[in-house]
Amino acid sequence: MFPTTSTFRALRHHNYRLWAGADIVSVTGTWMQVLGVNWLILTLTGSATSVGLSLVMQALPTLLLGMWGGALADRLPTRPVVAAAQLAQAGLAVVLAVIAFSDVRSVVPIYAVALMGGVVGALGGPALGRFGAEVVPPADLPNAMALGSILNSAGRILGMSLAGALLPLTGMGGLFVVNAVSFFFVLAAMAAMRRAEFHVLAAATRQPGAVLEGLRYVLRTPWLLAVLALWFVSGSVGRNFQVTMASMSAGPLDAGAGGYGLLSTVFAVGTVLGGFLAATRPHLTLKLLLITAFVTGVAQALSGLMPSLWTFAAMMLPIAAGAVALDTTVNARAQLDSPDEMRGRVIGALSIVSAGAGAVGGPLLGWLSDTLGPRVALEIGGVSCVAAALLTAVALARLSGRTVRQAVRVRRPSLENA
Repeated sequence: MFPTTSTFRALRHHNYRLWAGADIVSVTGTWMQVLGVNWLILTLTGSATSVGLSLVMQALPTLLLGMWGGALADRLPTRPVVAAAQLAQAGLAVVLAVIAFSDVRSVVPIYAVALMGGVVGALGGPALGRFGAEVVPPADLPNAMALGSILNSAGRILGMSLAGALLPLTGMGGLFVVNAVSFFFVLAAMAAMRRAEFHVLAAATRQPGAVLEGLRYVLRTPWLLAVLALWFVSGSVGRNFQVTMASMSAGPLDAGAGGYGLLSTVFAVGTVLGGFLAATRPHLTLKLLLITAFVTGVAQALSGLMPSLWTFAAMMLPIAAGAVALDTTVNARAQLDSPDEMRGRVIGALSIVSAGAGAVGGPLLGWLSDTLGPRVALEIGGVSCVAAALLTAVALARLSGRTVRQAVRVRRPSLENA
C-alpha cells in the first residue's frame, strides 16, 4: 500500500510535528548510546554475556515498577514528569561519558547507570506515552503511533550509522555526550508546543491502591488479557530475531558477520515498511491484529526452511513489517479502548509484557538454537505464534458471543427477521 496524504495526517497538528522532530533526534541519540555502551562493556570484559546482563539491568525495573509508573502518569500532569525523566536520562548519559573519558576499568558503574536508566524508564515511560497521546486528537492517535514506529526505525538506523562513523573520532564518551544533548531537543520541543492545542486526558483521582486498581482492571478485562497474551507470545518466541538471525548467519547459512549485518539492515527496512503499512490504515482493528499475527507467524515458520542468505533475508521483510504493525495495533487498541484515567497503567502493563517477553524470549530462543538448531527454533517460534493467533481469535469471538465464522464474515439477517 503506497503512502498517501492520509498516511501523514498526524503531522497536520503543530504539537505533533514538534514531537516527531524531537523524537527522531532523541531516538538517534539513544541508539548511539546503545552501541557505545555495548562496545564499552565488550571492550572491558570481552564477554557477550556481560553485554546481555546490561540489558537485563535495564529491563528489570520495568518488570517491578511499570505499574507504579503507570499510576503516577494517571494522577500527575504529564509535562513535568516527562521533563524530569528527560533531564534524568541526560544526566545518566553525562555520567556514562565521564566513565568513558576517565578510563574506568570496571563494568560495575556501567551496570549501575543501566539500572538507574531502567528505573527512570519504568517510572517515566507511561507518562511519556500519555503525553504522546495528548499531542494529537484521539482519532489520529493510531496514525501518530504508526509514524512513531517509522521514526523509531529511522532513528535506529541513523543512530547506529552515526555511532559507527563517530566512534573512531570521538571515542565512546563522545557518543554519550551526543545522547545527553539530544534530550534537550525534546525539552525545547515541549516548550514550543501550543497549550491550547493539547488534548488532555482525564486524570485519575488521588487514592490509595492505584497500582492494585490498575492490575485489577487488566485482569478483569478479558479482551485486553487475550491481546496481551498474544503479544507476549509474539514478542518472546516471535520477535527476538537478533538472536535467530545471528544463529542462522553463523550456522546454516554460513554467512558470518557480513551476513548478519545484511540481515539486520533488511530487518530495519522491514520495520519502516511496517510503520508505513500501519499509517496507511484508517483504523487499526483487532481483526487486523489477528491477521497480522497469523501471517507473521507463518512467515517465521517458513523462514526456517529458507536455503540461502538471500531467501532468508527476503522473509525478514514481511516478518519485520508484521512485527511493527502488530505492535502499533496492540498499543493503539489497548490505549484507545481503555478509560483515560487508566491510560498510564495500561501503558505500564504493556511495558511489563514487552520487557517480560524480551527477557524470556531471548534466552529461550538462544537455548533452542543451541540445542535443536536455529531452523527448528524459528519453526517452533512461528508455529507457536500461529497457534496463539488462532487461540486469541477463538477467545475474542467467544467474548463477543459469536462463533469464529460469524466473527469474520458479514452478519446475515436471522430467520426471525426475514
